[in-house]
Amino acid sequence: MDQVESMRVFVQIIGSGSFAGAARQLRLSPGMVGKHVRALEDRLGTMLLHRTTRRLRLTEVGERYYRRCTAILADIDDAEREARARQSTPHGLVRLTAPVSFGVLHLAAALDDFVAAHPAVTLDIGLTDQFVDLVAEGYDLALRIGQLGDSSLVSRRLAPCRMVACASPEYLHRHGTPESPEALARHDCLSYTATAGPGRWRFVRKKRVHVVQVTGGVVANNMDLLRVLAVSGRGIALGPTFVLGADLASGRLVPVLDGYELPELTLHAVYPPSRNVPAKVRALVDFLATRFGPEPSWDRWRGRT
Repeated sequence: MDQVESMRVFVQIIGSGSFAGAARQLRLSPGMVGKHVRALEDRLGTMLLHRTTRRLRLTEVGERYYRRCTAILADIDDAEREARARQSTPHGLVRLTAPVSFGVLHLAAALDDFVAAHPAVTLDIGLTDQFVDLVAEGYDLALRIGQLGDSSLVSRRLAPCRMVACASPEYLHRHGTPESPEALARHDCLSYTATAGPGRWRFVRKKRVHVVQVTGGVVANNMDLLRVLAVSGRGIALGPTFVLGADLASGRLVPVLDGYELPELTLHAVYPPSRNVPAKVRALVDFLATRFGPEPSWDRWRGRT
């Protein structure tokens, strides 16, 4: 029988003054109460109680054992209360990985506010555009954009990741504004090489798909670099609004081919499955979902509120 449970039964017998009273308090049968006491006495090799038809009396060993049991059970109860409190209150280290551009442009400010609201939580942040195996590398949480390849992870949608084609007003003044995806063949386009099929841009209008092969003087694996070149008038860029949104809002960039749909991705939080997700991880995911949401700040240039 479980030793701690037997100790609880033994202590309750003394508190209730009888086996029957302990049975009522613990919702056990009197026979089961007796089995717990016998299990303790067999384990210890000595009697703990003198029992008569009229009263119970602790043996000398039983008195010492009773005092120790009450102290041990109090410590166990305190430890369980503390563990439950720490599980329900955000506390401790969270290791988080996220894409570089998103981390710098949007995550940093969000995490600053999160830590201010949850001072007992500390963060270890790894920014990378490479795939990270959360379990193998010891991360609690990842932010991922695009298709989720590992179905064993738990995921939560945080925000849409919309795409836009855009250029500076100066570039469009010099070279004209393309009226169709096919017209991009006559323009200097800035291609992001970290996507599948770099240089192949896909547009949809009225269910008709337009896939165009674009060319230009610069290709790069970093969208921030392409953004700077687009603002300087080097060419037309196609990228996520979380990178380009601020320049679109300020007028430094202007959307082109706005009547066409572009692929829309999703920003997810992913984390390993667990029966009890730590409060620190749950709090951070909830915070980010509220912070970003279905209409994130980087899309305000579209006139959404």
